[in-house]
Amino acid sequence: MTAEVDARSARRARTLSLRHLPGLMREPLETFERLGSEASGEIVRVNLGVSRPYLVTRPEHVQRVLRDNAENYPREGMMWKPLTRLVGGIAGEGPEWALNRGIFQRLMSGPNIASVTGEMARTIAEAVDELTGRLAGRPGDSQAEMTRIVQRAIIRVFFGNRISLDEADHLADAIRTATRSIGFRMLMPFVPLSVPLPGDRAFQAAVRSVDEVIFPLVEEARRGELAERDIVSMLIETRDEQGRRLNDQQVRDGVVAMFTAGTETTATALTWLWVVLKEHPAVADKVYAEIDAVLGQDRPDRTHLPRLQYTKMVIQELLRMYSVGWIIPRTSVDDDVIDGVRIKGGSTIVISPYLTHRVADVWPDPEVFDPDRFSPTRSKGRHRFAYMAFGAGPHQCVGTLFFTVEAHLIASTLLQGFRPVVQNESPVRPQVRLTLIPRERVDIVLNPASHR
Repeated sequence: MTAEVDARSARRARTLSLRHLPGLMREPLETFERLGSEASGEIVRVNLGVSRPYLVTRPEHVQRVLRDNAENYPREGMMWKPLTRLVGGIAGEGPEWALNRGIFQRLMSGPNIASVTGEMARTIAEAVDELTGRLAGRPGDSQAEMTRIVQRAIIRVFFGNRISLDEADHLADAIRTATRSIGFRMLMPFVPLSVPLPGDRAFQAAVRSVDEVIFPLVEEARRGELAERDIVSMLIETRDEQGRRLNDQQVRDGVVAMFTAGTETTATALTWLWVVLKEHPAVADKVYAEIDAVLGQDRPDRTHLPRLQYTKMVIQELLRMYSVGWIIPRTSVDDDVIDGVRIKGGSTIVISPYLTHRVADVWPDPEVFDPDRFSPTRSKGRHRFAYMAFGAGPHQCVGTLFFTVEAHLIASTLLQGFRPVVQNESPVRPQVRLTLIPRERVDIVLNPASHR
């Protein structure tokens, strides 16, 4: 039976009231959680006056949007337009997205990641040594310090000697500004670009700064200077199905997408890791014991990672609770029916891993931090769309394996010799930007492991 026939008997979605709009501006994440609680897994519409987006939270409903009928729910709408300005076609749809995704799938394949893991591990070890010398008993900004470590790995592995540390710092600052200026566009994708929102001006300035760093690299690579097997040269050598090379804008977009995905997500997740270990001492003790047992005196490398099973579960659970990619908006093309509810064509659909990860009958006691949720026994039979730390469906992040290797290498290298201790006295709360970041600056001190 077609969706058109089903729509005749489909019911309208229940509407949640307009009173949430002021709260969405003042306390966006708290208001978002209240909406999810009121919806209680049901597909609802949220009356915001200028728009009434559908909120979809249950895994089986999410599957309909992101996989089973994905062609009817493209990444279109006001939020995707500014994001495309930052990372290009990989944030869109159609042939350019398919081309970019194919490139990234090849670059991020298991054999390619395996071939660079040794170099990545050495670079991370050097960066951790620098970090410990720089802090030396003094508190430091966790997000900034984790970003520096991640940058070193990204630069060495993917950029060769095309970019200096100063240029990387400038690029990372600009990307961080851009991703943290788009929060209101994420929350209100229905607001036209002609209507200014907080963060728009900073976002536009940040994109210009990104271009000032990347386009000269592309021009240099076009001239064949500094021959390296780096991402810039690989993108320049790439051809589409018709044998055409990428233009400068497409190469620039690919570089920025890779740099953004490789730094922001990892650095943010590691910052949340130190918060989690402070708040859950029993979990921390099990992580420390596992790392000591697996690593001994050896520097971490890819041979150790499969044995760090509990550490992996801790990172999976923190990504459930602090879903870095916390919202996935879509636009419906035609009418559809999901679970007996009619979805009108031309509507905004809001999917949120942050809310799906809190559906109580899927994740019992969802506010409790419990890494054992991800044990093989408890994971068995869980709906594949219940956990979306890296998205889902055709647009699932192609860098999942890279993130996993990178994050585990950094965490195990740091924890082998040190205990990053969060200095914040008050609980660290999340806030919405492009990713879900700590609201407060998270300061850490590196205590030697023997001082536990």
